[in-house]
Amino acid sequence: MIDNYINKIICGDCIEVMQEMPEESVDLIVTSPPYNLKNSTGNGMKDGRGGKWANAKLVEGYSTYDDCMPHDDYAQWQRDCLTEMMRLLKNDGAIFYNHKWRVQGGLLQDRHDIIEGFPVRQVIIWQRKGGINFNPGYFLPTYEVIYLIAKPDFKLAPKANAHGDIWQFTQEMNNPHPAPFPVHLIERIVSSTEAEVILDPFMGSGTTAIAALRHDRKYIGIDVAPEYCEMAEKRIEEEKKQLKIKFTA
Repeated sequence: MIDNYINKIICGDCIEVMQEMPEESVDLIVTSPPYNLKNSTGNGMKDGRGGKWANAKLVEGYSTYDDCMPHDDYAQWQRDCLTEMMRLLKNDGAIFYNHKWRVQGGLLQDRHDIIEGFPVRQVIIWQRKGGINFNPGYFLPTYEVIYLIAKPDFKLAPKANAHGDIWQFTQEMNNPHPAPFPVHLIERIVSSTEAEVILDPFMGSGTTAIAALRHDRKYIGIDVAPEYCEMAEKRIEEEKKQLKIKFTA
C-alpha cells in the first residue's frame, strides 16, 4: 500500500524501492538526479583548476556515488528510473525532471538520449547564476533544464499557467548537500499543481519534502545515501517545528 511510504524518507536504491511501490499511486514527481558530472571532458572538476568547483563537494562526488559512470550506462540508468516513475504516476500526474545540458567533446549533450520517447510536454529553463567557464569554445552556462513529462490528463492548478517557462531562482548556498535544489523552485512546482502525494526518488537533503510540507501536501523521499537520508530527516523535523510556530503564533 502507498500509505506505507507516505511522509517517509526511504534509504535505498531508487529503482528497487520504486519497483516495490504500487502503480499509479503518486500524483507528482519532482526530482534532480546526479548529472554524471565527473565523467567530463572539461567542466573544471577533474584537473584542479579551482574556479566554480574549488570549494564544492561535488569535486569529491556524492556520499555513496562517485558521479562518474560511462555515459551510455548513465543514460540507460536514467531511462530506467524514468520508466519506473511513469509507472507510479496517476493518469493526471507529471514528472518535473531537472537536468543540465553541457558540452562534451565539443558538442552539446542535451540529454535527448535520456528523455527520448517519454511524453515531454514542455521544457522549462531554470536560470541561475553561472560560475567560471574555462573553455573559450562556448559561452558560460547559466541555466538548467526542467523537463515537464506529463501523463495525458495532467493539468496545472488554476492560474498557474500564467507563469512563464523561464524561471529565475538563486542557487541554494547554505546547504551541506553537494548539489541542493532551491526550495523556492520546488515550491513553484508544487504550488502550480493540485498534487497530494509527491515523490522525489533522489531526495538528497529533503528539499522536495520541505516544499510539500509548506503547501500541506504529502511526500515520499528516496535516497541511496544514509548520510543524506539523515540530513533530510533533520531538515524535515526543523521545518515541522517552524511551521508549528508559524501557524500557532
